[in-house]
Amino acid sequence: MKIFRISFIILSLLSVLNFSSSAQTDTISINSLIAKTNKVLNDYPAEKIYLHFDKPYYAVADTVWFKAYVTENQNFLSGISKIVYVDVINQHDSLIQTLKLPIVGGMAYGNFPIDQVNYKQGNYHIRAYTLWMLNFENPAFFNKTFFIGEAIDKELKTQISYKNTSTDKQEKIDARVQFKDANNKPYANKNVTWQVVTSYTVIAKGRGTTDANGFLTISMSAAQKAEYQLQKGELVTSINTTDKDVATTTFQLKNAIINKDFQFFPEGGNLIAGLTTKVAFKAIKSDGLGIAAKGTVSDNDGKQVATFTAQHLGMGSFSLLAEAGKTYKASVTYSDGSTQNYTLPAVTESGIGINIDNSNPDNIAVKIASNDVFFQQNQGKKFYLVAQSKGVICYGAQTALSNKEYSTTILKSKFPAGIAQFTLFTENGKPLSERIVFVQHKTGLTIGVTSPVASYGIKKKVKINFSAKKDGAPVEGNFSVAVIDETKVPFNDDASTTILTGLLLSSDVKGYIEKPNYYFNAPDAKKVSDLDVLLLTQGYRSFAYTDVLANKLPKIDFLPEQGIQISGILRMANGIPVRKGALLLTIPDKRFNLEGTTDPVGNFKFQNLVFNDSSKVTISAKYNVNYKAMVLSLTGSPVPSISGNFSAADEVLNIDSALNTYLDNSKRQYAYLHTLKDVTIKAAVVPKVSHKDYPALSGLSQMADHEISGDRLQGCNLLINCLQTMLPGVTFMDNVFYVTRDYNAGGRVPMGVFINGMNVDVNQINTLNPNEIESIEVFLRDELGLVNRANNINGVIVINQKKAPKGTKISKAQLMDMLPKNYEVTFSPQGYSKEKQFYSPKYDVPASMNRNDLRTTIYWNPKVVTDATGNSSFEFYNADGRGQYKVIVEGIDTNGNVGRSIFRYTVK
Repeated sequence: MKIFRISFIILSLLSVLNFSSSAQTDTISINSLIAKTNKVLNDYPAEKIYLHFDKPYYAVADTVWFKAYVTENQNFLSGISKIVYVDVINQHDSLIQTLKLPIVGGMAYGNFPIDQVNYKQGNYHIRAYTLWMLNFENPAFFNKTFFIGEAIDKELKTQISYKNTSTDKQEKIDARVQFKDANNKPYANKNVTWQVVTSYTVIAKGRGTTDANGFLTISMSAAQKAEYQLQKGELVTSINTTDKDVATTTFQLKNAIINKDFQFFPEGGNLIAGLTTKVAFKAIKSDGLGIAAKGTVSDNDGKQVATFTAQHLGMGSFSLLAEAGKTYKASVTYSDGSTQNYTLPAVTESGIGINIDNSNPDNIAVKIASNDVFFQQNQGKKFYLVAQSKGVICYGAQTALSNKEYSTTILKSKFPAGIAQFTLFTENGKPLSERIVFVQHKTGLTIGVTSPVASYGIKKKVKINFSAKKDGAPVEGNFSVAVIDETKVPFNDDASTTILTGLLLSSDVKGYIEKPNYYFNAPDAKKVSDLDVLLLTQGYRSFAYTDVLANKLPKIDFLPEQGIQISGILRMANGIPVRKGALLLTIPDKRFNLEGTTDPVGNFKFQNLVFNDSSKVTISAKYNVNYKAMVLSLTGSPVPSISGNFSAADEVLNIDSALNTYLDNSKRQYAYLHTLKDVTIKAAVVPKVSHKDYPALSGLSQMADHEISGDRLQGCNLLINCLQTMLPGVTFMDNVFYVTRDYNAGGRVPMGVFINGMNVDVNQINTLNPNEIESIEVFLRDELGLVNRANNINGVIVINQKKAPKGTKISKAQLMDMLPKNYEVTFSPQGYSKEKQFYSPKYDVPASMNRNDLRTTIYWNPKVVTDATGNSSFEFYNADGRGQYKVIVEGIDTNGNVGRSIFRYTVK
């Protein structure tokens, strides 16, 4: 049922929240507050994205299949954007690939192969977004961590554990590593060399020999305040598996040293003197995961006033009657036996607060209470309570403060399923208190999945029937279906990212949520309570009411994409724009031509184009008079910066053991594939290009402080983005490079960037092809000061390009043909990724029964649609695997209701 935006006020006798009294001159009516909020919600709808994948993890040589659901207000399938971007990013925060997918009816379909060239064993994360989402401060990008194992020609399996023995002055980490071969036989008495690399700098190294069980203990240490720290680095081990072969493995050290923190979150925002307040808490480790804890709270007189115990993943709550003028401390004992003291937030002497009880399945119980001081200062003044959810104002009420406490109940049927935000305002529109709750309806979208029989044979046809209902009535909807061999793909369903966790929970709150599907997997009273505590400890991803009331609207830099667009500007060689210039766009592989004309200032735009990612596009101005004197330039496409993995806590350290069952199957499934081994070819040494080849840099030291080989830049799409994280001892800020130690000390003299010995602007870096770079040298010091003084810089970045090979002489005419034409440009813009069909074999012919079928994804169909009766069905054939198969159905109906269902059957 659609929740309509209200245009009326629900009047209630209410008293409201916590804030100190102040003179209020400019007042605003609740009608105006609701009208302004509704206008912003309507004019600037927020898009959300959820990707349904066929599996939770993969192996090299697999194909990843997924479906994108893009929604807007009230979870309706979005009609705003027509393009969604999906980025695959590795654990070094480097972009591996970007998929550009067309959105049709709020949905998109994609896949990508995990090839042996671009993917190795490790942790990856996927993010998905539309350009429209880039306009907002806290866009709800889809983020998901997944991990990839490798089984093809695998020579080495490892298992590592860390022990932190750090002191105040030194980082100390003991790593215990076990080395095994592909058949799980320990590599006993083998030589191992190791090194710790931080920012491409080796800060520790050593060697050792494995014991009879393949174990080696590696002890690492570094000063706590060293420029390069262990915790920010990687441990790289190399073991001699044979007399000639060496196998190398890299381990992340970021979670080798675990710290703990304890945070307090008073309900409504503050501890108010004289009022009993629910205080939520979260005990969290530095790896992002919760840790069980318990403790006591005492006041500044040493009197114990509360006790607490975490109820779920380090989270819990307790009640505290705070007194004016007192301070409070908590003594916390963690599950590992360590203890720590923490100070609670300061007590507010004058305040009002919201308390919500969300345990009733039909109603939300709201209590608003003020203390004596606040009541005396604000008696008779108006206060507003407003609740919004999914871009809709669902509830509004106003009152004059006549009582210190008021309680009311609000029907949950007023709200869509998901998070509702309750906010208390003064009469001048100032927010005083906020509380978010999760609204779960007893009768949501129900997906029933059945099969005629409970078990099947291998390679036998399976028929699955399913129905979609809301409030008992059939509904039409769009769904995606994945069938996996659960015996080969085991996974804790509580840790799953689902359409429920994605569109109803994670997209509306800030911060990482551990095991999000726990709250939706067979919910009961405890899980409802645990979810309520979670929301007390999470920030809300929403607009700011203060900006809305101040008419401070979002700045729109990117309009919703309606198709692929190519734009630019046409100028004369002297810089004057060409007015009404004729342009021709051609896409040869599509036999497509399109004419265009520049506007009065030379701008042009080709819109709503459709072509694939590999297509070449040519834009030419040669049909104009004096076209050879024209210069055609293209406008770049906006791309969000690459940040760290939002859900890094889901990363797996020991992938070999975590995916043991899956990789054993992959080894057999891809036995026909092989990894090419390195071959050493000895030849004459070719002189390497360096700064010493350029007279302008002759004053620099013979050896650079750091050097990055051009090989490390493979797969780098935008060079400047890669260099931001690759240059050791260098800080990139406001499009300028600085020497880190000088920048931290307050120095703001930029480093110089030299390309082939020439001092250039930093933006010139993006004109370089990473594949043509020989090396990058970093000089953090200029010992003689000759280069620094001559160029007014501090530090030097030297980019050396590869020398062009010698060729044969050509004529001037041939040279002119090879030179780029300023009036014409041929390029390969990012087009749509090709949609492929999932291959599902049929075993209705006896001859096909002899093939081995080791598939783990048995069936994938992202385009299942229910009709007016709410029913649908599909058929597929089992693989060779015996055991339990898992059918996962997710989707959304035409009214924005989302649902998920799991069905299991046995294969004998």
